[in-house]
Amino acid sequence: MKIRSRAAAVVTAAALAAVLSACSSPAQPPSGPDGPDGPDGPDGPDGPDGPAVAHVHGLGVDPADGGLYVATHEGVIGVADDGTARRVGDKADYMGFTVIGPKTFLGSGHPAEDSGDHGNLGLIRSIDAGASWKTLSLGGTTDFHSLEYAHGTVYGYDSTRGVLRVSTDTTTWDDRAEIEALDMAVSPRDRDVVLATTRRGVVRSTDGGRSFGAGSGRVLAFLSWPAADALYGVDPEGGLHRSGDGGATWHRTGTVPGGQPQALTAVDARHVLAATQDGVYESRDGGGTFRERLPVSPAGAR
Repeated sequence: MKIRSRAAAVVTAAALAAVLSACSSPAQPPSGPDGPDGPDGPDGPDGPDGPAVAHVHGLGVDPADGGLYVATHEGVIGVADDGTARRVGDKADYMGFTVIGPKTFLGSGHPAEDSGDHGNLGLIRSIDAGASWKTLSLGGTTDFHSLEYAHGTVYGYDSTRGVLRVSTDTTTWDDRAEIEALDMAVSPRDRDVVLATTRRGVVRSTDGGRSFGAGSGRVLAFLSWPAADALYGVDPEGGLHRSGDGGATWHRTGTVPGGQPQALTAVDARHVLAATQDGVYESRDGGGTFRERLPVSPAGAR
C-alpha cells in the first residue's frame, strides 16, 4: 500500500507540475489564420458567437447582477445566463483575478501586446465590472498569479519573485514566505490561516503566510474557501474535493468535466465555478453536477 501511495503521489505531483508550467509560461498559438494575429486567433476580431477563449486564469460572479466573469489570456469575458459571451474591456492577459464587491474586481497579469505598457501590470482594480482598470501599485514590476481578498486585506502570490505579498491598503506591501505555489486560499474566519497548493501537497500557514508547514500529501491544483466550513479544492485530473475542517480531511464531491483544471472559484458553500481545458463549468449543488457556461479551446478558436 505504501508503495502504491507513493507512486500515486509522484503521478499527481507530476500532473501539478504540468499545470504550473502551463500557467507560468503558456504556449502561444502559431501565426497565420488561427494564430494570434489571425481572424480566428485570440488577438483577432471576435467571431459571431463571441470572443474566442484559449486559457482561463480566474472566475467570479459580480454581486451587482449575478453575472459571470471569466479572466483569460485575451481579456475579461462576461457570460450571460443564455450563454452569450462578450469581451468587457481590453485584451490584456489577466492572471490573478478576484471579484471583491459590486462591479469591483482586482487583477494582475500582462498588458495587451500592442498597448506599449509595462510587461507586468502589478495590482490593478476595476470599479466598472472590468470595462476599465487602474493601477494601484507595483505596476511594471509584479505579476500576481493568485489574488485573494479577505479581512480587508489583499493576499497576492508574486510569480516574478516566488513570494507571498500582503497589503491592507493596496499600496504598501509586506513580503512574506518564499514559496513555489500555484494557488492559495485564506480562511474566512482567521486572517492568519493561509493554504497554498504546491508539488508536495497543500501547505498551511498559521501566521498570515510568513511561514508554511510541510505538505499534506494531498496534491490539489486550485483552492477556494467561501465559508469556514466549506473549503473546495480541485486536483490535477479535475476531481473536486470539499473540506469542512479547513483542509484536515477531504471528501470528493464530483468531477469537473474537461480534464486538467485552469481555475476554481466557490461563490458560496454550494455554488462552484471551475474552468478546465475545454470549458467553464458551474455547479449549484456543491460539485455533484455541472453545466457548461463557456467553451474553451486551446487553439483559441470557437
